[in-house]
Amino acid sequence: MTKIVDDPETFASAALAGFSRVYGRYVRLVKGGVVRATAVPRGKVSVIVGGGSGHYPAFAGYVGPGMADAAVAGEIFASPSTAAVARVCRKADFGGGILLGFGNYAGDVLNFGVAAERLRAEGIDVRIVTVTDDVASAPADRHLQRRGIAGDFLVFKVAGAAAEAGLSLDEVERVTRLANARTFSFGVAFGGCTLPGATAPLFSVPKGMMALGLGIHGEPGIRDTQIVPAGDLATLLVDTVLAERPAGARRAAVLLNGLGATKYEELFVLWGAVEGRLAAAGVDLVAPEAGEYITSLDMQGCSLTVMWLDEELERFWLAPCDTPVFRRGEGFQTQPAAFVEDAGDETPAVGPASGASRESARCLAGILEAMVSALEEVEAELGRIDAFAGDGDHGQGMRRGAAAARDAMHQAVARGAGAKTALAAAGDAWADRAGGTSGAIWGLLLRSWSSAFSDEKALLEADIVRGARLALDDVMRLGGAKPGDKTLVDAFVPFVAALETARADGLSLKDAWRKASVTCEEAAQATAPLSPRLGRARPLAERSIGHPDAGAVSLALVARTIASRL
Repeated sequence: MTKIVDDPETFASAALAGFSRVYGRYVRLVKGGVVRATAVPRGKVSVIVGGGSGHYPAFAGYVGPGMADAAVAGEIFASPSTAAVARVCRKADFGGGILLGFGNYAGDVLNFGVAAERLRAEGIDVRIVTVTDDVASAPADRHLQRRGIAGDFLVFKVAGAAAEAGLSLDEVERVTRLANARTFSFGVAFGGCTLPGATAPLFSVPKGMMALGLGIHGEPGIRDTQIVPAGDLATLLVDTVLAERPAGARRAAVLLNGLGATKYEELFVLWGAVEGRLAAAGVDLVAPEAGEYITSLDMQGCSLTVMWLDEELERFWLAPCDTPVFRRGEGFQTQPAAFVEDAGDETPAVGPASGASRESARCLAGILEAMVSALEEVEAELGRIDAFAGDGDHGQGMRRGAAAARDAMHQAVARGAGAKTALAAAGDAWADRAGGTSGAIWGLLLRSWSSAFSDEKALLEADIVRGARLALDDVMRLGGAKPGDKTLVDAFVPFVAALETARADGLSLKDAWRKASVTCEEAAQATAPLSPRLGRARPLAERSIGHPDAGAVSLALVARTIASRL
């Protein structure tokens, strides 16, 4: 997977551009994703799917009549940004409302959620359904906390068919939620995947062993066990998935999914045993599929997915569709959509600003310069901390996001922006370039903080303190994290409290910030004994215990860096 690379930083966008040229009869490339190249009836519900890149053929491969109307693509294993989600949705809005579908990962939940709020404010009705099929990632009584893995494909197929049939947005949402509630998956990995440009896989499995309960973002399994013959593996997969079989359920759509480096012949060998085990359990198979549908770059392994069908779900599962990688039935007479040149992002508008506010913006630009330098120095260390229970990309994402924010800030300052506009532009750029959970959080953090500022007057110390509280409130509200979840919030809450208390006690902003940054650093280190309760690290909680949270550590670093600049 890593042999054919120009620049690892642009691998995902280059792959998407190449895909769009090959399959131009199906999709049109836009910044951050693809939209259907075929005409769509006005008033149709738009089904828009997405997530990080690296899972081909998901998600762009499922854009076409009968399935998705657009797909949003982030960096490798990183959520697309809020701006990218909103941009693609606007280009694929046909007037019937939008259903957003994606796997249940913290970055996706945050970015798609914030984008949905912005679109609703513009008058577009947006609904969200997260796919939660991975039985290994949470128990049955916490089904909605599970990750989305190969079940994405089956749920998206049903959603797309319901929308193509002309159902209302309420009905498409209802059917999609039903499909998700009746979809269950379990997977195993024999070896980890390697990121583009990297020299080693994200994780390894001991020789002769396999990892149970893999994730599709390069996460290792929940535990390792001996590799077993195909018949025994089929028993493990089938019995695990059938453990939550709904009462009376008999007919099922079944997917045996390869993760990128397991050969089709191996899947077919395994299928023979899987089919027999399902038949023995009294399962009637409806149009089963085996192949690569949701991959993880070049990961070795496979997963089994079962969606229990009722009459309605079966009709939509069997309905025609025509996409680059999955076709079923006949009956689509499509015309090319009117071509509109995609200009990408327009330059953010810069309104009038006072000289004092422009000077404040220049000061903020200097602080961002210092943040970039500090994050570059610790990129490897942040990645090392993140790798204990994540994919090790936190340092890279923080450095990349901060650099994009710095550049956007300088551009805004050069165009005469005040402090409010300049910091908001920096936040949007951070989220757009970094992607993933940390990118979404920092983009939201900076944009929310900017709402306490003004373009008409100089930045006041009280504005900065009030902005800190606004940023914390929005991060907790939209991100869903609480103290004790082992996230950035564990350091952010005490930082803001200490900053407010110190200012109330009469300390200058400089002294108050320094005091709060010490509190923030102590709180970040205090996350080490915690077990993560949110995000990608949660299913691998034991690996994280004893190590501080990377997001909390990077926040403390930024707080300390700003303290040195005040």
